[in-house]
Amino acid sequence: MTRIAEARSLDPMSAIHPNQAGIRDPHPLFLFPNLPALGIFIPMNPIAHPSRRHFLKQLAATGAACAAWPLSPRLPAAQPTPRFACVAFSKPFQKLGPDETADLVAEVGWDGIECPVRKGGQIEPDRVEEDLPRLVEALARRGKRIEIMTTDITDANDPKTQRVLRAGAKLGIRHYRLAHLRYDPQRPIPEQLSAFRLRMKELETLNRELGVCGGYQNHSGSGYVGGPVWDIHEMIRDCDPRHLGTHFDIGHATVEGGYAWRTHARLMTPFFSAVYVKDFYWKKAGSNWQAEWRPLGEGMISREFFNLLKQSNFAGPISQHHEYPLGDKSAMIQSFKKDLIVLRQWLA
Repeated sequence: MTRIAEARSLDPMSAIHPNQAGIRDPHPLFLFPNLPALGIFIPMNPIAHPSRRHFLKQLAATGAACAAWPLSPRLPAAQPTPRFACVAFSKPFQKLGPDETADLVAEVGWDGIECPVRKGGQIEPDRVEEDLPRLVEALARRGKRIEIMTTDITDANDPKTQRVLRAGAKLGIRHYRLAHLRYDPQRPIPEQLSAFRLRMKELETLNRELGVCGGYQNHSGSGYVGGPVWDIHEMIRDCDPRHLGTHFDIGHATVEGGYAWRTHARLMTPFFSAVYVKDFYWKKAGSNWQAEWRPLGEGMISREFFNLLKQSNFAGPISQHHEYPLGDKSAMIQSFKKDLIVLRQWLA
């Protein structure tokens, strides 16, 4: 192996200059490997160490020949990849076809979507191999992608689990959301959490095999596993967050935790694989109080959460969820755009 080849073998993506590999006065084809494609052929010098004069003479001839060759159009500068991909849960517009969905996403300005791949969702699990690629292709034509699949998955041994995850992994979709679990009110909570912990470990093993990452969302409401947030930690504390973590929902965390959302976020931050954003306020209905979902910035979730998020090591997708009334398609798009502007301001 030559010294250049040896140096390249350490990192095939690195651009190693010959002199960095200890090679002196290299052949011009090392610096300009496409010369034969331009009709320029330079014989390899059989001398192991050609003189500098010989090398410069060859290089000057090469430069003169290249100057006469028409230049290719300048390519646009590559845009830096944003730390956070801002996407939307497509449930409000899941009845649209692939191209209509992609057009809407492009018009709003999201980076992609969180797609319901579940019974009654945008993609039915029984048709995942046929319909998911079409949606991925339509989004890709507009520079968008599916960042997260929302699924019915809770069991690694269910045949549909592997079917959906393998289809997604084949298309480069790394993140998926698990279905919600419910507590049995007739059984002790610790006993149920022990059983759920085993299921999470089995899913972690499958995810590692497929190169994907599952996430369990905290959801407010009576009986939901994950409503108090700490119980998610009990379920996944022994899992590798690269393969099984949480999709932390700051809206639901604030509904359930009030002022304690900071503690909940601190507890779960090492396991963040996605973040969900929605807003609400408490509204009195008769003698009862209920959470009413609102446009982002018009409710009770704290902007401080996003400052803490920027200070963390999290760099995954942020999905906007729209639970408030959206009106017709035109009004819906305007609401989406407004919420996205607020989110990006809070992340700036």
